[in-house]
This record gives sequence, structure tokens and C-alpha cells, in this order.
Amino acid sequence: MTVARGPPGRPSSALLGCWRRRPPLGFGAKVGIAIALGLSFAIIWTSVSPTSSSQQISTERSSFAAEVAAPPTASHNQLPMPEESGDNSGKAPAEGEEEKPPQLELEEEHGEGDGDEDFEVAKKKAPSKKRKLPPLFSSSAHYHWKHCGAKSGYHYIPCVEFDGDGNQRHHERSCPRSPVTCLVSLPKDYKQPAPWPERKDKVWYGNVAHPRLSNYVKGHNWLNHSGDYLMFPPDEWEFKGGARHYVESIDEMAPDIDWGKNIRVILDIGCKSAGFGIALLEKDVITLSLGLTNDQTDLAQVALERGIPATVGSLGSRRLPFPSGAFDAIHCGECNIAWHSNGGKLLLEINRILRPGGYFIISSKSSDLESEEGISASMTALFWNAISYSSDDVSEVGVKIFQRPATNEEYDLRAKKDPPFCKEEQNKANAWYTHIKHCLHKAPVGIEERGSDWPEEWPKRLESYPEWLGDLQPRVAADYNHWKAVVEKSYLDGLGIDWSNIRNVMDMRAVYGGFAAALASKKVWVMNVVPVRAADTLPIIYERGLIGVYHDWCEPFSTYPRSYDLLHADHLFSRLKIRCRQPVAIVVEMDRILRPGGWAIIRDKLEILDPLETILKSLHWEIVMTFRKDMEGIMSVKKTTWRP
Repeated sequence: MTVARGPPGRPSSALLGCWRRRPPLGFGAKVGIAIALGLSFAIIWTSVSPTSSSQQISTERSSFAAEVAAPPTASHNQLPMPEESGDNSGKAPAEGEEEKPPQLELEEEHGEGDGDEDFEVAKKKAPSKKRKLPPLFSSSAHYHWKHCGAKSGYHYIPCVEFDGDGNQRHHERSCPRSPVTCLVSLPKDYKQPAPWPERKDKVWYGNVAHPRLSNYVKGHNWLNHSGDYLMFPPDEWEFKGGARHYVESIDEMAPDIDWGKNIRVILDIGCKSAGFGIALLEKDVITLSLGLTNDQTDLAQVALERGIPATVGSLGSRRLPFPSGAFDAIHCGECNIAWHSNGGKLLLEINRILRPGGYFIISSKSSDLESEEGISASMTALFWNAISYSSDDVSEVGVKIFQRPATNEEYDLRAKKDPPFCKEEQNKANAWYTHIKHCLHKAPVGIEERGSDWPEEWPKRLESYPEWLGDLQPRVAADYNHWKAVVEKSYLDGLGIDWSNIRNVMDMRAVYGGFAAALASKKVWVMNVVPVRAADTLPIIYERGLIGVYHDWCEPFSTYPRSYDLLHADHLFSRLKIRCRQPVAIVVEMDRILRPGGWAIIRDKLEILDPLETILKSLHWEIVMTFRKDMEGIMSVKKTTWRP
């Protein structure tokens, strides 16, 4: 629907010719008309008002226990800015092509797009002489929402699937040319997940069901379809003996791993049962499962439904959206990846994101001589240490543990310098639409460089501020104290949120990870998202023993619909004022990745919150609480089951 603005047009001359003067109405007739109009308005309002299981309540508070203004943020002069490709369309530059910063798309284009739009927003043109940016969201716009279509289904990931066709997927991340402004359908039998920890053992089958998963369930005993549930027997896993035995056997092979103290943050490649991550939760290890896009069984979606950290990505020609030296260990259990192919290029990416001195663990049920020889040759070229190899009689799998060199002296001992060391301009920090280079990144040296020393043991690590932070040490500490006060004084009790039903949390604009750190003692996990055009603080977040990814919010996020129970957006929209072609697409993306019954906490300027509230109401979200102070405000909102 296009919104008209300005005074209404005059009737045509043809219509004027048909007009006739009427005698004035009597007093009784006027009263009758007024009553009829009032009743009609009441009936219409009732029919179009959002419906939900509970009565919608919008409360504007007169006081709030914590400040609503943004906490101190990272200084762009103190931290590097991540680079990215030259557009927002999802297309990466060709191999060898120089990667340039993207051209900013001003909001003059708000409401326009290529091809058919799912809604239309009337736009207010900026003055021709002075390029004055209009408001982020138009306060007078009306939104008419549509489904994404039958092909998209219930599990649509825009930057993974071809035009919403779940039967075909891109090998690499590739987003639609036009911003996604349609709403993903809701499964017919969708039900809210059970509270943690019950949900890790069983989920509603209807929430994740599709034909490929149904076929997969029939051939594996670590999950079974029983009535309305998908059950996960605690003693069953893809390897015999269970996940706990597997984790303990690795600890025996390499005692220095010391789960939960020395090793805190792990990447699990090729998400399957997520049992590895669940077993490590008991040891205070946080495991991020990487579901590969070529897995059309969508086991990463099952992991998220169970409350296990997961994201979706691909191992191909591009780097993963993680900082260098992020993970203490990387695990690949029966993931069937040819690590030695293409000159061991994928191992070079593992070398980039693995912390110096970190561990790479590979396990498989069967032995392939060609693969064994290829991996051994690749590891020799990288000069990684083979810590241990064992064939476990209980699990019936072979496990190999390698360790990345902690210093450059070990790399220098290589007989053949292939792959060569990366040049200085081949920045190891760049990770957004960046090609994997055939070179080896050096280990950091000196206490002023991150990664030169291993972090403190967990949980001291969370509140330790290493020397390489320099002048940022007080900023990180202040950020943590700020969010700790906000969470304890306001978020846990003052927003109407039932935290017993919250497990999967996303901080859409994380800075130093203070919000996640403040929730570390709760039964939740937080995905910290650092926008690609913000200061590069994601390494600090990983250094503290937390997890996160880089992302550009002008594009859809790499996850399934209904992945998160709570979204936290602290001054996200005001930071994207000149970045995105259609900022309303960010709200649509929030609707996609948040489950029905899930919550969003939004803090921003009032000039953004006021029209944003109108958009959320058009999506039939419940505005549970609002608070205003000066020019800032906060909203606590809840997504309902409404679909157009």
C-alpha cells in the first residue's frame, strides 16, 4: 500500500455536477449518526487489534532503575576498523581483486527496490539543494505485510537459499539484491520451547520438521521421533559410549587441554547432534556449532531449538566471520571435510581463527589412506604439532589432536616455506566477504599484541583486562560495570520478561561484550554481533571467553527463523542511519530470527523509537513497557504468533 501525503485532491468537475444541496439534518438524526459511527469504530478496532494468548499491555514507566543512554563505546582511533567488500548485495570480489569499503547508501532510497516489493512505503524526498537525511523511519508510513511465499517455507534463510527455494542453496553466502521485506510463515503446529534445561533433551517436532530431517531420524539412534516430540536420549550419541566418554577420552589424550579452565571457547565444525557441546557445557566450556550450508538436514536448527549455540556458514573460498586467533580449540567430528584438498587452503583458515597454541581435534569412524596422508602432509607444511593419536575401543573412532605453534620460531623451522608467510597488507583481521589467502599468518609477538599470551583461566578470564588492551582497559571495565547494573537493577525484573523461558540471546550491537558478561552467571548464552562498520571489538569479546560474529545488518543474518528467545538492540538503529537501503528490513529480520513469544529490548533515540513502535504494532508485537528520558528511550516488546 502506498501512503499518500499532503492535502486530499479536489473532486473532479464531473462529480461536482452531480452534487445536490440537502436540507440540514435534525438534532435527533445527528445524535443517531454519532452513536452509529461510535459503534462502528469500536467493532472495527476490535477486529483489527493484535490478538495473542494474553492481553496486550503497553505501559509507559515514569521511572527506570538504570540509565537509558548508551554506555561508553569503543574509540575508532584505538581499534581497527574491519574491511568489507564493495557492495551490500552479498557478492564477494573475485579472487585477487582488491577489496574496497562499500559505498554508503543514503536513506533517500528508503522505500525503493528492485523487482516486486512486499510492501511499499511512501517516501519523503530530501530538498534538492541540501542533502538532508530524512528520519530513519517515516512516522506517517503504513505497512502492509505479506508472506515470503510457498517456496520459502518455514525455514527460509535469505542469504543461503536460492530465492527462497529450500531445495537449492548457495555454496557461499549470497543475499537477495533487494532487501527482504516479507514475513516467514509459522509452522502450523508451532509451540514455544520448554524451559532450559528440559529443552536440551526434547523439542517440539513440529517446530523443526521437514522431509529430510524425517528421513535422517529414521537412520540414527541419538534422536527419535516420539509423538509430538523429537527426543535426545542422554546416553546416545553419533559415537558409541556417548559424548561424555568422548570428551573425557580427549582430556586423557591431552591433559593440558583442561576443559573449562585452559580451554573455554570452541568451534565445532559440521554440527550434528550437538552432544559434544552439551557435554562440554557441564565443564564450563562454550561451544559454537557451525552448521554447514550444504547440510540440508538442518541439524544446526535442531541445535538452536535445543538451546545450543549455533550459526550457519560455509567452508569454501571465503574466510569465516570470526576474528583471528579467536578459538581456544576447534573440533571436527566425522565432518567429512577434505582438509588437504586445494593445497590445504581450508587449514590456512583454521590456522587464522585458532589461537596460537590452540588445539585442532579431528575424529572419524573410518580411515581413508589418501585423506590420512594428505592431512599429514598439510600439517607438516604448517608445522603443527601432532599431540596425540588414539583409536578408542569404546567409541570406535580415531581421534587426532594437533596444536598450532605458539611462536614464529617454530614456523621458521619448516624445511619448505610453502605456504609462505602472509604479507603485511594481507590483514588477518579482515573476515567479511574476504577470500582465503594462500599464506600463513604469523603468531603475535610482544605483550602489546593480542594472542601473545594465553588468557587467564575461566572464570577469571571474564573480568581480566590484559596489557594489550592498553588505554582501553578502563573502557572495558566501565562497560561491564554499566551493563551489570542495568541487567541486575532493570532487565531481570523491570521489563516484564519471564527469564525462565529465555535461553538463546543475541546482542545485535555488542561493543566489549559487557551485556553478555553481565548474563554469564544466568542460564543463557549470548551471540555477540559486532557490526562490520563498527570498531573491531570482537577479539576483545573472545578474549573474555565469550562468542560472537561479524555481521552487516543491512543484510539478513546467517541463522534459521525463530532461532532466538531474546534480542537486545542498544542504539543499533541510530548507528545505521546512513548505512542501509531500507532500514525497515532490519525490523523484518528481527521478526524472522525471533521466535513467537520471544522478547526484544530496544534502546535508542526517541526520534527512532516513536516510528519504530508503529512498525512493531503493525507486526502485531506487544509493546509491554516503554520509558523515556530526555531524548532517549527504551522499549520492551514481545513477538506474537500473528502472521498476515
